[in-house]
Amino acid sequence: MKSNYAIVETSGKQYRVAAGDRLKVDYFAAEEGSQVELSRVLLINDGKDTIVGNPTIDNASVKATCVGQGRDKKIIVFKYKPKVRYRVKKGHRQHYTMLQINDIVKPRGKAAKKEKDTDSAGGND
Repeated sequence: MKSNYAIVETSGKQYRVAAGDRLKVDYFAAEEGSQVELSRVLLINDGKDTIVGNPTIDNASVKATCVGQGRDKKIIVFKYKPKVRYRVKKGHRQHYTMLQINDIVKPRGKAAKKEKDTDSAGGND
């Protein structure tokens, strides 16, 4: 398991990412090969320290490259009601964007210090 990781939020879903990972997220408009920045970083762990956001970490981001767009495997949605001859069969393929995670950017200066101070001031509950 990699010790340097971050938890990011995109499209209302949370993902655990590390540098070098490939990540399949809900579709958003991005050109293949373009740089993408995920700015809603909820947690960063660098092996020694853990920075937890409230709800996000200011000035932190995850840099990624868009590898491509695609569609997932088809799922079948079948609705059925007995005795009334009601049957509906539909298929759905979800669009996605594939990202290659390049780097986790931690906050510098006051923002990082502020996060560490609030963690240590909490005490035991």
